[in-house]
Amino acid sequence: MTHDEKTTKTVNEGGGGPLHFDEAHKLGKGDEATREMIRNAKVATDKEHAMSLLDGVRLYPKAIAWSILISTCICMEGYDVCLLSNFYAFPQFNQKYGVQGADGTYQVPARWQAGLSNGANVGEIIGLFLNGWVSERYGYRYTVMTCLVAIAAFTAIFFTAKDVIALQVAEILCGIPWGVFQTLTITYASEVCPVALRGYLTTYVNFCWGIGQVIGIGVIKSMLGRTDEWAYRIPYALQWMWPLPLFVGVLLAPESPWWLVRKGRMEEARKALLRLTSVEKETDFDADETLAMMKHTTQLEEKLTSGATYWDCFKGTDLRRTEIVCMCWAMQNLAGNAFTGYSTYFLEQAGLEPSKSYDFALGQYGINCAGVFGAWFLMSRGVGRRSLYLYGLMGLCTILMCLGFLALVPERHRDQAALATGSLMLVWALIYQCTVGTVCYSLVGELSTRRLSIKTVVLGRNLYNVVGIITSVLTPYMLNPTAWDWSNYTGFFWGGICFCCIIYTYFRVPEPQNRTFAELDLLFEKGVPARQFASTRVDVFDDARSEQTAVADRDVDEKRGEEKVEENEKV
Repeated sequence: MTHDEKTTKTVNEGGGGPLHFDEAHKLGKGDEATREMIRNAKVATDKEHAMSLLDGVRLYPKAIAWSILISTCICMEGYDVCLLSNFYAFPQFNQKYGVQGADGTYQVPARWQAGLSNGANVGEIIGLFLNGWVSERYGYRYTVMTCLVAIAAFTAIFFTAKDVIALQVAEILCGIPWGVFQTLTITYASEVCPVALRGYLTTYVNFCWGIGQVIGIGVIKSMLGRTDEWAYRIPYALQWMWPLPLFVGVLLAPESPWWLVRKGRMEEARKALLRLTSVEKETDFDADETLAMMKHTTQLEEKLTSGATYWDCFKGTDLRRTEIVCMCWAMQNLAGNAFTGYSTYFLEQAGLEPSKSYDFALGQYGINCAGVFGAWFLMSRGVGRRSLYLYGLMGLCTILMCLGFLALVPERHRDQAALATGSLMLVWALIYQCTVGTVCYSLVGELSTRRLSIKTVVLGRNLYNVVGIITSVLTPYMLNPTAWDWSNYTGFFWGGICFCCIIYTYFRVPEPQNRTFAELDLLFEKGVPARQFASTRVDVFDDARSEQTAVADRDVDEKRGEEKVEENEKV
């Protein structure tokens, strides 16, 4: 018997159809390659667990820079949303786009206030769903660059708007690329950096929101002295300052290595990974080990998900992950964020002069930026994401209830009550940004699977926008003196909803801190309760070996069963 015949006989005896020598040889090499990949992936995972924050900064300074650059796209949305909500308290804007009331002042009607805010939300919903398909197919970089070109074109509609209908069209169209930025920036930040940096760079997105708002409120405040149409046209025109420098930066940025691994482009993934790291500063780093970890995680998730469609987000263990991500987004609005977005308008209705209202708003948006660093400080001290989110909601609920009780202050003390209202809103903003507002970006970036990350975050952000549409309809009616005129009583409404969010968070939101994506996959697969995520020990590599053993045992059982059937037939 020849060597080839011996090999064929051996393979046939092992079960399955006949194989030639070269096919059997490839099979053996494939098994060895798989074992080598798992070994490298385990080494890379152990290194990530052992990596400190300082080690991560030393090894991944380029990844930090590129992540910060792409996340800066969010500044554009923060800037425009700030303009819109604060223009409602802007005399020149109201005179152009509003109607004159019985007291002689101009107000944009509550229905149009709701319509303009919801226009952006509708566009963002469209953009989010498009992003879930486009970015996974064409990559993160090309998607961002296309959206930047679209923003530059749509800004012209804002600048030339003759009536509120034109503004409505501009809000919807600009909302499409904003919706893309909302999720793509988070997923890019979560994929280009290790566990030690992931929480900081995903939450940096919220800092960009604050920067955009601070710039927006500063521009509006500088225009208060103008009485012509340029008082609101200049702020709209300044939106053109963002796209060009960001486009050039994104053009030079590396693609996400995780996306390249999912596409099977391993050599390109290796080059991208080397562009994200400073290997000369860290001799212990091995690109092949890190790529093996990415490939191992991707293969593990492929076993848990049957595909990469939106429907897969609602199958098996991914249903639970989708639910949590969606609720983490939604609770940002349900905790009172939509209410405080109208802070300038609200404070005017509470009795403050326009200039003082903008002063408080500027302080609030400044706190939005500083609060991100507060969240970073707390996370660096070992405070978990779940704890920050839960205790943050408790603090927000308390502040909202206090705002509601201020409505009971007698009319003769209205000025003092208005100042107290403004001060409490600053405290609310500080608590929100140190906890819920910032940590949410980390949670949604970590709790979704890598294979379905874009689509899961898209669904979550879309629920955020749907809730935002509802709150954007309710809030103007609550605050507008020509509608319900609830004023401070609005705090009771949002305080009650915030309390429901506390209950949900306690029972459903898990702790992803210091967990690799593969470990999170396994914790969800095993159905570990949210409150036990931090204390449960898992080893994804032991489970991988167990799975291989189970498959081998199953093959042996099937072979024995076939042999028994053959014996019975012979008898």
